[in-house]
Amino acid sequence: MTASEDERADVRGAEAPEVRDGKPEPESDPAEATESTGAEPEDTSETEPTKPAKPKKKGSFWKELPILIGIALVLTFLIQTFVARVYVIPSGSMEQTLNGCPGCTGDRILVDRITYDFSSPSPGDVVVFQGPPGWDQSEFSVTGSSNVVIRWLREFGSSIGIGSPPEYDLVKRVIGVGGQTISCCDSRNRVVVDGKPLNEPYIYWEPGTPPVQRAFGPVTIPQGDIWVMGDNRNDSLDSRYQNGGGIHGVVPAKNVIGIARVIIWPPSRWRGVGEIDPHNLPGALSAPIWPGATSGIMPLGVGTLAAFPTLWLGKRFRARMRARSRARR
Repeated sequence: MTASEDERADVRGAEAPEVRDGKPEPESDPAEATESTGAEPEDTSETEPTKPAKPKKKGSFWKELPILIGIALVLTFLIQTFVARVYVIPSGSMEQTLNGCPGCTGDRILVDRITYDFSSPSPGDVVVFQGPPGWDQSEFSVTGSSNVVIRWLREFGSSIGIGSPPEYDLVKRVIGVGGQTISCCDSRNRVVVDGKPLNEPYIYWEPGTPPVQRAFGPVTIPQGDIWVMGDNRNDSLDSRYQNGGGIHGVVPAKNVIGIARVIIWPPSRWRGVGEIDPHNLPGALSAPIWPGATSGIMPLGVGTLAAFPTLWLGKRFRARMRARSRARR
């Protein structure tokens, strides 16, 4: 064997582990070799480059603001359509329970639209209803427009309580319901229902007018209808007059939009709307409610507050979707 072959054999022998009893001898621990030689082990690990921090997005609030406003308006519309709606009192027929006098700031009331999904209007309820066909619109007039944009703006303004409704909606008090017989008046100038006089502490007599009610009836109210009258008893076009009065002046209960709960504007008149059953003993008129319980545009405020968690949930959902998309890659 030549010298070069001997060197190659020595190299192979150095690289191959020693075999004992047919099993390879385990290789020596590099740490032990370091201790025996005193040399430091070579660091073969590579330093991973650090990822630069993502710069914070500037102006993200202004980008999200239009989305927030859009969500708030959509929620406001849904609340007004199905839960509660703000209505402007257009006339003085409910003075002084509700303010609608000429030259004054008309009351804005919050109308509960849920209650009558589970019950029917009762005597004493102050209700908002759509005027039946044939009702005289002398109390206030509703002017339409052929312009689609103007009609939409009017509907939107009405939905957030800054304008009158585009349809002929009225507010009156329920005096009688289907099956009852109503007439006026007894010897003390009181409305009589089923032979019993009513106690109506909410009636308002305008200065300079005699406190005498117009005689009518008796009228038996058909089932499914209601008899309504204004608290400003001598300045209200109601069931006594509309469609000729009598049996033709009733309002279908299905026309009722909701029951008035709270005066929410102007702030000086914040209070609940009294629910006094004139068929029973008189109760105290509603006291002013805590002013912080509502605001001038309550449904819009609720919609705005609800928009924040909606936007937050939307951001979380989008972040999860992006994370899943990156994981699939």
